[in-house]
Amino acid sequence: MSLIDTHCHINFDSYDEDRDLVIARAAEAGVTRIINPAVDLETSRTAIELSAQYPGVYAAAGVHPNSTADFDEAWIGEITTLAAQRKVIAIGEIGLDYYWDKSPKAKQFQAFEAQLAAAARLELPVIIHNRDASNDVIATLEQWAQDLPQSLQNRPGVMHSFSAPPEIAERALNIGFYVGFTGPITYKNADELRRIAARVPLDHILVETDGPFLTPTPHRGKRNEPAYIPLIVERLAALRNTSIEAMGAATTENALRLFRLPGDAV
Repeated sequence: MSLIDTHCHINFDSYDEDRDLVIARAAEAGVTRIINPAVDLETSRTAIELSAQYPGVYAAAGVHPNSTADFDEAWIGEITTLAAQRKVIAIGEIGLDYYWDKSPKAKQFQAFEAQLAAAARLELPVIIHNRDASNDVIATLEQWAQDLPQSLQNRPGVMHSFSAPPEIAERALNIGFYVGFTGPITYKNADELRRIAARVPLDHILVETDGPFLTPTPHRGKRNEPAYIPLIVERLAALRNTSIEAMGAATTENALRLFRLPGDAV
């Protein structure tokens, strides 16, 4: 079974000492491809560098809402240039974050809307970060989705590490978004999240680690890594009364479709 970790910050320094081993362990666990989203311009560049170094690693370029305090429209030109690199398959992660007070809301909105517009021009899907900003995020995406090019209308992006109320999932699905699930799906107190995961259509589910964060049970408290993706697949399969193999195959096919990745494992 070939699995895809659709969101891991494999370029973060917490992997510097053993990145080769982390990627090797992922492959041993059946995780043959990893999508590395950026959080700012520098990590956009390093994600692209790693994608050139490792055949199974792909990159996204973009600026996380917590990195937008000094946002300048000139950044969009650099993101556009970076997005032209061969293995950049999305714009992200982008969005809104009202939990941390690291960037004024006005700046977050400016960066979010500018990057959404760039994604539409580039015909690349978006990787959406949403923390305590569900209503503003989904309203912005609903507006954006009205004028997408044909190539994005059925694959606008993913709601990364979904943790919002069920009605937000429904609204996101209504405009074509995929829904990504991470380690919290395995946590004891995540009953509402599991109820949402049980209702998302099978052809719109993605699995992510968000490594090095959000490590699934039973490894919670340790650094997360792509080799733990099978734990998330297993939990989703149990929730939906399907086989691990069927769930793994579905999430892989979904990632291939959304990000237009090569069909063969690398």
